[in-house]
Amino acid sequence: MAEAIRLADREGVDGLSMRRLAGALGAGAMSLYHYVANKDELLDAMIDVVFDEADAPPLDTDWRSAMRAEAISTQQALARHPWAIGLMESRTSPGPANLRHREAVTACLRRAGFSILMATHANWLINSYVYGYALQAASLPFDTADELADMTQDVYMPQLPPADFPYLNESAAGLLAAGYDPAEEFLFGLDLILDALEPLRDA
Repeated sequence: MAEAIRLADREGVDGLSMRRLAGALGAGAMSLYHYVANKDELLDAMIDVVFDEADAPPLDTDWRSAMRAEAISTQQALARHPWAIGLMESRTSPGPANLRHREAVTACLRRAGFSILMATHANWLINSYVYGYALQAASLPFDTADELADMTQDVYMPQLPPADFPYLNESAAGLLAAGYDPAEEFLFGLDLILDALEPLRDA
């Protein structure tokens, strides 16, 4: 399983096949079928590993702090395994870690006073934000705040003459001067969502 995940991390899930995995393991492709029936079963197991890496909401704190910790941990797991982003909700044969994680999230929200329907809304909303952020972050042409600053200075600013794009130019220059770090965006959006959900408990 570890080798399958390493292949997917390096080449994406489309680059993963039973034949490729067997070659990486130095084994015959047919030998893998003693462990998994097909690629779908392999993907189920791989996604289960990702769910296992994402911390479930802790039980010893309030719901907001618990779901915040869960969302951060899930986003970090997806940053390590971006191939998994589009597969997290697609498995029809979820593994034990997948089910335990979902049970813990649902329990956290229900015990906090969210109705069954509102807990479902909250779970969908948080997941949509986490997965959407992870997808966007994985496609960015920079990895750090310093790389963004360099690109803003050398690539973006020359394309934004103030006469044609006054607000974009102003924003780029202002963010550059402020030492803007895009990594802060995840917590900004997550806290807005959690704040908006708080009044919906017991509704």
